[in-house]
Amino acid sequence: MYGKLIVKANIKVRTGMHIGGSSVFSAIGAVDQVVARDPYTHLPIIPGSSLKGKLRTLLSRSMSQGKRCEVTEDPAIIKRLFGCHTPDIILSRLQFSDCFVTPNSIAEFQHVGLTEIKWENAINRITAVANPRQIERVLPGVCFECRITYTIEQESEMQEDLQALAHAMKLLQMAYLGGHGTRGSGRVSFENIDVTDPDQILEEDRISKLKSIFEDVENYDLLSI
Repeated sequence: MYGKLIVKANIKVRTGMHIGGSSVFSAIGAVDQVVARDPYTHLPIIPGSSLKGKLRTLLSRSMSQGKRCEVTEDPAIIKRLFGCHTPDIILSRLQFSDCFVTPNSIAEFQHVGLTEIKWENAINRITAVANPRQIERVLPGVCFECRITYTIEQESEMQEDLQALAHAMKLLQMAYLGGHGTRGSGRVSFENIDVTDPDQILEEDRISKLKSIFEDVENYDLLSI
């Protein structure tokens, strides 16, 4: 069997989130660290690479009892979900799209904007010299549209694969996305998770069972405990 499944969800920012972007020109007095933005709309985005990398790292550490390991040492299920280039090339079954701000959030935050500028201050322990800096963060409450495409290659592995993805999403809600997470930034939660079968190759009851895998993800985050 070969086909595609689409896992859709909203990623809701729970605390200010900073996923770094870049600027060709930085004027004096400009923000030191800006967020990644869509070059067309200039609105904040969550790059698919950031989401994929974080989910893979969390899942890998979970399966290795917290140890850091090389990509080549990942369990087989992680390699087939996220891909691997050595020693053998394994194509990723998961495809992550960039996540764009939802239309509802654009309308809701139009009067205040989607981001804030947060001041932080690093103090030298020896000299007590301050080093203030500005960090741009996406405001709490802003939602992004998340779309993950799963390639069905082995029907017998489909449920196990999606259970692993759901577990990684749970782990992300207990961790953080982007930078400065140990200082409170980057808490997110998943909402309105849905699984669709655009090619209609699976029976309806099978799709319902796959959807049920993600039922408890929305209630599994640090701020709800």
